[in-house]
Amino acid sequence: MNLSPPLTALPDLPQQLQAAGYAVIDAASLARRAGQPLAAFTAWQPLWDDLPPDRHLKDGGRYRHRRHGSYIVDGSRVDTVPHRAHWQPVSYNALHGGIERWFEPLPASLAADPAWQALLVALAGEASALRGAQRWYVEAHAFRIDTAGGIGRPTPEGAHRDGVDLVAVALVARHRIKGGETRVFDARGPQGMRFTLAEPWSTLLLDDERVIHESTPIQPLVDGEEGHRDTLVLTFRRGGFQDPT
Repeated sequence: MNLSPPLTALPDLPQQLQAAGYAVIDAASLARRAGQPLAAFTAWQPLWDDLPPDRHLKDGGRYRHRRHGSYIVDGSRVDTVPHRAHWQPVSYNALHGGIERWFEPLPASLAADPAWQALLVALAGEASALRGAQRWYVEAHAFRIDTAGGIGRPTPEGAHRDGVDLVAVALVARHRIKGGETRVFDARGPQGMRFTLAEPWSTLLLDDERVIHESTPIQPLVDGEEGHRDTLVLTFRRGGFQDPT
């Protein structure tokens, strides 16, 4: 049985993030926050049908497909950064940290989409509400986790932080799967929440300094049939991108 997420009303979002370190908003709230029709987001769905395999999985799995892009958001301005590697220190990602991971880029047409820019600006606004107004260094990851091998792991590194300020995890689609439960824990104690994102474009926001998070493995709803879970993960970091020192 899937547990529904505790939804936060849009006017209460900054307070909820400050108080608890996480918040979940429904799809309609995300669209309102960005000032865009929800249809502008659902129009991106074909992107997830064209994600190349993630060739950096150290557990030997072939269940993850992804693309990656980097942006700088300064007020209402969004600049696309030349394609770069995704890098995390081992202290934040014990499985895949310490290596430059090059993924295929997100399409240029996405960066030029006014709805995409509006979404980045809106969520950067939430990061500024949390840390103060400033320039934000944004990484975007489009993920598909599939069950072709029987099981897919959204977070093979386990419960983790990303080494940023704000993380936004938007569910894009769940197709014929079970599992994929989201778990959020206080980084300084045992308190936590568990729930399943089920509504397309419902979004989890995380204060990455205060909480750790993970998603449980997924399995096909019917043995032998393909299933997948699609997400868009956006991270906002002050001061610069994470890069090898």
